Amino acid sequence: MPSSYALGAHFENLMDDLIRSGRYNSKSEILRDGLRVIEERESRLKADLDSLRAALNEGLEGPDLTADEVFEPLRQKYQDMIDKENAR
Repeated sequence: MPSSYALGAHFENLMDDLIRSGRYNSKSEILRDGLRVIEERESRLKADLDSLRAALNEGLEGPDLTADEVFEPLRQKYQDMIDKENAR
């Protein structure tokens, strides 16, 4: 199925230079290579996003602690600091 795309002068010149250099044999080859790069990038981004979502869900689910269980060590830490300061 033929397709037609307007790439603009900049990318047309770039493709012409790549073909002249021998790096690519055709514009189609360049476009396929570019699409492969985009596909790889999108795959990495999806994997990163999936990883972030999993970490977020893990954090949201987290351990089942009460507020007292979370804050009591902090209360004790700061009380110890106050007691130490008052002992001076």
